Amino acid sequence: MSKNRIPFFLTLILIFTLAMAACTQAPEATEAPPEATEEMTEEPMEATEEPIEATEEPMEATEEPMEATEEPMVDLSGQEVVFWHVWGSGTPSEGMTKIIEDFNASNEWGITVVQVDQGGQGDLQSAVNAAIATGDLPNVTPGFPNAIATWYNAGTIVELNQFIDDPDFGLTAEELDAIHDANFASGSLPDGTQIALPIHQSTQVIFYNQTWAQELGFDGPPATTAEFKEQACAAAEANNNDDNPDNDGTGGLVTRGIGASNVAAWLFAFDGGFLNESGDGYTMNTEQMKEVATFMRDLEASGCWFRIDGFPNPEFATRQALFTESSTAGLPFQASAFEDAGNPDEWIMIPYPGPDGKLAVNSFGQMIGVIDHSPEANLAAWLWLKHFTSPEIQAEWITFSAYFPSQTTTNAFLGDYVADNPIYATGLGLGDLGQAEPNLASWGAVRGAISDAFFAIMAAADDAEVDEILANLDATAAELLEESQ
Repeated sequence: MSKNRIPFFLTLILIFTLAMAACTQAPEATEAPPEATEEMTEEPMEATEEPIEATEEPMEATEEPMEATEEPMVDLSGQEVVFWHVWGSGTPSEGMTKIIEDFNASNEWGITVVQVDQGGQGDLQSAVNAAIATGDLPNVTPGFPNAIATWYNAGTIVELNQFIDDPDFGLTAEELDAIHDANFASGSLPDGTQIALPIHQSTQVIFYNQTWAQELGFDGPPATTAEFKEQACAAAEANNNDDNPDNDGTGGLVTRGIGASNVAAWLFAFDGGFLNESGDGYTMNTEQMKEVATFMRDLEASGCWFRIDGFPNPEFATRQALFTESSTAGLPFQASAFEDAGNPDEWIMIPYPGPDGKLAVNSFGQMIGVIDHSPEANLAAWLWLKHFTSPEIQAEWITFSAYFPSQTTTNAFLGDYVADNPIYATGLGLGDLGQAEPNLASWGAVRGAISDAFFAIMAAADDAEVDEILANLDATAAELLEESQ
């Protein structure tokens, strides 16, 4: 993180100091000439020493204003921070309103945050895109990483390095270290420019029915892909051989189609990724991607994975599946499905297991960025962002939203919530295993190409056709990247 940028308010202090020094020197110069002339005719060598001493005193005068950095001379009273978001209904809306009202009533700078609900995430993104054209933009907005990158490329989003590194208003080394690497990386560009911070996170995880698994003879969650297949196939076999013909063909893993989020989570567990070493281009046709494709094809061909069109919450809640894949944001809906089914089974969240025992989850950092206005407005927006993402406030937000923390220090403030939500607790430790999807502006389009490619891979006749599909995916991703630049 660069630390050689001078924040605007320190610049103002420096200008003020130089101006004051100039004002104090001028009167001394007008009073001294007659005396200086006499001294120079009588004692030339001594006369030259006097001005040298005189230049030392103004240097002492510059030391006092520098102490003002301890108490920054910045006036933000009356600054209004317009905050667009997508949490305008239900308990998240209640939490957001409370947090904003508390901040407005207590912040020391006289800043007022004004919230504006923009509907869903797609609605928000469309609203920001339209506002870029009109100039009627908010001060702060959330967005998915690729959307924030797109707005940054349009000259709308402010670089946060200047604020993060600021000695008065920034983040300490300990605060930065506490943020999960994957979440922080979602707001970072390859050159180290930080364009957003995570508000919270959700992760792509596996829901696992441990009660049923124990009945099938398994002591705990799978630690490798081989163990995952073994358990999934055991559940499928149990359903195929029971007295209920309606559940034949079920029992293993159930998913809603094949999405890029699922592919990414498996790819991370297989120790792969989507980007080249420099982080500015895609590499899709890799050995790890082929291994993921082979694993998926084998799991489905073995009758241990079935796909449906809708959300698979009812299937998982009624023992039609031992595993399902979901974002942690789906936790409340899955819990409701178990209640509706009257199923007392204990289920938990687990990471994706790789062939060599690597465990991974796909972390989605919901990012928030500052939109460029005036220096004062940008600083006020940063101070609101810093407050909202602080551990105490993030914990408060989680109790209303059920998201997961993006930093380890938040966990200490979640004691009561974790105690009241034991299933939530099973996912709390998975953040350290998280890896993030790319935040390149083209990623939204590339995600769609990945999903299409894997639907084709599942229907491929042989490995040669799989290789061809992945080669085409590599070329498509490169084209989409070029189009976005």
